[in-house]
Amino acid sequence: MHEGGAGGMLSEGVILLGFALAFVLLFRRLGLGATLGYLVAGAVVGPQVLGLVGGAEAKINIAELGITLLLFIVGLELAPSRLWRMRREIFGLGLAQVALCGLAVSAVIYTFTGFSLAASLAIGLPLGLSSTAQVLPMLQSAGRLRTPFGERAFAILLFQDLSLIPLITIIAALSRNPEVQEGPPGWQLAVISVVAIAGLILAGRFLIRPLFRLIGVLGEREMFVVAALFTIVAAAALMQMLGLSTALGAFIAGVMLASSPYRHELEADVEPFRSILLGLFFLSIGMLLDLSAIAERPAFVALMALALIATKTAVIFAIGLLIRMEWRNALALGLLLSQGGEFGFVLFAQAQDGLLIAPEAASLFGAVVTISMAATPFLMMIMKRFRAAPDAGAEREGPSADGASAVVVGYGRFGQTVAQMLVAAGIRVTIIDSDVEMIDVANNFGARVYFGDGTRIDLLRQAGAHDARAVLFCMDGEGAGPDLISAVREHFPDTAIFVRAFDRRGVIRLAGTPADFVVREMFESAIAMARKALEKLGESLEAIDEAESAYRERDCDRMEQQISSGDLRSARDRIFVQED
Repeated sequence: MHEGGAGGMLSEGVILLGFALAFVLLFRRLGLGATLGYLVAGAVVGPQVLGLVGGAEAKINIAELGITLLLFIVGLELAPSRLWRMRREIFGLGLAQVALCGLAVSAVIYTFTGFSLAASLAIGLPLGLSSTAQVLPMLQSAGRLRTPFGERAFAILLFQDLSLIPLITIIAALSRNPEVQEGPPGWQLAVISVVAIAGLILAGRFLIRPLFRLIGVLGEREMFVVAALFTIVAAAALMQMLGLSTALGAFIAGVMLASSPYRHELEADVEPFRSILLGLFFLSIGMLLDLSAIAERPAFVALMALALIATKTAVIFAIGLLIRMEWRNALALGLLLSQGGEFGFVLFAQAQDGLLIAPEAASLFGAVVTISMAATPFLMMIMKRFRAAPDAGAEREGPSADGASAVVVGYGRFGQTVAQMLVAAGIRVTIIDSDVEMIDVANNFGARVYFGDGTRIDLLRQAGAHDARAVLFCMDGEGAGPDLISAVREHFPDTAIFVRAFDRRGVIRLAGTPADFVVREMFESAIAMARKALEKLGESLEAIDEAESAYRERDCDRMEQQISSGDLRSARDRIFVQED
């Protein structure tokens, strides 16, 4: 059915990319995330449904490079000093999660399935691992990887990678197959692991860094891509040759380059490959999904997936409470890491080779892992709801009138600059934000941010807006609306009101309100960049000032006409356009 050679590869590539594009766009539109889109696309084009593309096993071997590239990029963001600072969470929190979740899931399987103790451990311990390939991109895209919450999640995922060798050793020890039992002992694997890691560290310091320095001197831009991919693949290949985690090797290579001046260049070069290969990985997982096994025992697969999610969530939640995490954060961490992971497929295959489980059981629990991964986007929605619950700041201090001259609402990237400039000028400021995680991060940097909804008049009064000389709304997105501005003016008539608007529509929407000043969030920074560009292009200061004045005048005229007509298409003749 499938053509061989290059023609077959091209046709399969077109089919895979086409279905992936359609399903990912659809699922993103529905707010379900890209991962679920890739999984469903793979299941549809795979042998179980349309049968348009085959060879999922071969594709997943290539696609696993995506996980390797992901760990390399994560390593680039973790300098050795920061990794050393996280050592307690990696080896404390990570060990507790892997051991307790693995044993708890094994106990559930042993109790409710009738499997032997050895088989239950061979299945349950791998199910205690989570999906690095799924969780890390979610944390990265949400900008939360470098937050305290994200660091804890990453510490657990990193230890899970480290735990692959002990788990392989345990399954080999349980094996009923004499050939498997003849493998090297666990202590020998541990020594090999330490030697391999030390070798990668030395290679990174004395070989890889000088290599990138040489490429930088030569100015060969495309060679950065070649050298980056060589570094990752070489580190992964070395670890694979020694029977270790390929992703761990790439991670160590990334850490060794984290403090180099080429970090950002490397990250930009590798990121496109990482995105494509991770997508192919999840497509392959979807193609491998044994729908016939699910169809034969749908209740078993669904109940086991539910039991897996519930058990891991409960265990991680309990661990979080023991280390004094706020309960919502602990629950969120449990939901985030509750799915099965990609290493489960590797360990199930080893358990099958060791005659611990039958092929049918490997297929069934592979389906359980896939279903749990597909549930992750929905669990993330639940997690977001819990973390954004109205009473999430119950244990955090609310604002109070303390004689501040300005009240800043919103402490994101915009509000931080505004607040710091006011403080630099000696102005006393009260800062309010409703993002619990942002407040925690700000507190770590010494900034005092109060929890609360700064769009509520009663909370603004509590913050001292009636005595303040200015209230500055710096929230993301749509921000403050006309009704809020009118209400603030009514209740605090002597207070100046400053508003951040997202774009021209935001400015038009606020026209006619009693706001004292409205600014488009990117307006001034765009003008600043254009001025610098003109300066580098050799324009005189006088010409630059004239260009800025001409643009500001036309933009102001255009804005006034748009406000007057209520139509964004008004005054199109006032836009500067390139003439042919």
